[in-house]
Amino acid sequence: MKKLTIKIFILAISMSGGIMAQQTPAPKQSKAVTIVGATAHLGNGETIKNSLIIFEDGKITQIMDALTTKMQYRGTIIQADGKHVYPGFIAPNSTLGLVEIDAVRASDDEDEIGDMLPHLRSLIAYNTESQVVESMRPNGVLMGQITPRGGTISGTSSIVQFDAWNWEDAVIKEDDGLHLNWPNSFKQGKWWEGEERGMKPNKDYKDEVSKISQFFNSAKAYLAGDMNEVNLPFKAMKTVFTGYKKVYIHVNGEKEITDAIQFKKEQDLKDMVIVGGYDALKVADALKANNISILAQRPHTTPDQDGDDYDYSYKMAKLLVDKGLLVGLESSGQMERMNSRNLPFYAGTVASFGMDKEEALKLITFNTAKILGIDDMVGTLERGKDATLFISEGDALDMRTNIITHAFIQGREISLESHQTELYHRYSNKYKDQDKTKKKENE
Repeated sequence: MKKLTIKIFILAISMSGGIMAQQTPAPKQSKAVTIVGATAHLGNGETIKNSLIIFEDGKITQIMDALTTKMQYRGTIIQADGKHVYPGFIAPNSTLGLVEIDAVRASDDEDEIGDMLPHLRSLIAYNTESQVVESMRPNGVLMGQITPRGGTISGTSSIVQFDAWNWEDAVIKEDDGLHLNWPNSFKQGKWWEGEERGMKPNKDYKDEVSKISQFFNSAKAYLAGDMNEVNLPFKAMKTVFTGYKKVYIHVNGEKEITDAIQFKKEQDLKDMVIVGGYDALKVADALKANNISILAQRPHTTPDQDGDDYDYSYKMAKLLVDKGLLVGLESSGQMERMNSRNLPFYAGTVASFGMDKEEALKLITFNTAKILGIDDMVGTLERGKDATLFISEGDALDMRTNIITHAFIQGREISLESHQTELYHRYSNKYKDQDKTKKKENE
């Protein structure tokens, strides 16, 4: 048994060693770059059909119509006629870099023991050498909000860019938000314990909500006192009450969202965001009145309730935007890390079900940046903002035409190679060579 355990350990180490092969981070931008002729999708709903974009020292210095200016091109010139330029896409509420292989416990760092964990910081567990993270970049997903899971209060997220040596290099905004998993007023019957199958009222719901309020109130009392006794969870709540940290409440049901809105009022929370928000449309007016934004669940899923339209998940984001809410798209759920690379196609699906294409683009660029509080740096193609952008041969929201030729993070041109592209090249060449050999033999 001992020998078997050792063999399994060695296998796990070898597997984890094999996954540490990310492309070397790009060096700091050393000279200006000029992109000419592409259709620029600014991320704020506007486009420039024949654009001129110049960036240097990691920042966009010029963006304008190339046909109406005589500005001199600078540095490296990229002729992009017929192509498209987009701001880098942002994946909020993501566990990217926290888990590499679900079956290898040593590579799984998304959760921690305990229930109220506001002092846990996902940032220090973020693995910049993750091959899963690397696979986001060829689709234009260049940034993410790295978010812990589990418990009632999961911990604190941070926002990173996806080309770095370590988490210190990666960070865009440190400890940006607290993540709270709101209790459900209904729960699944535990048939294996003799309970009836299906959903039934959660008799502990009020107590579970009360515990959240008690924790927040206790933290306030602690912070208002002398704090002689060190209490890390309570100390971590200080930036929540001052408003530096947003409060992200993961909740879906109508009653639960309504109770979360009331909780915001009672606790005088400065900035609250609903994550998931399946039934948010039913209380959209209350959400708007309380200035609460939504990170809507990914569209590529089936409806939760029997009476819902078959395409409700596809059009949910549009319906919320039509109600005047600030909406972004998130991709949590089954296979969430791998599926995060489909973020642009989630926006494309929303566009296919009634939303204007440039408005759909905002769901993964400007809107998300604004919700996360980083819209002064990224999210749109504007002068003074980070040169985090990419060039695509076609529509980046369509998986058939999202073919990226160049990508930049803070002005640094990054590699678009990944483990998947390396395998593609290896085996395409293998079979190409075999075809040539057979052809010669037949001749």
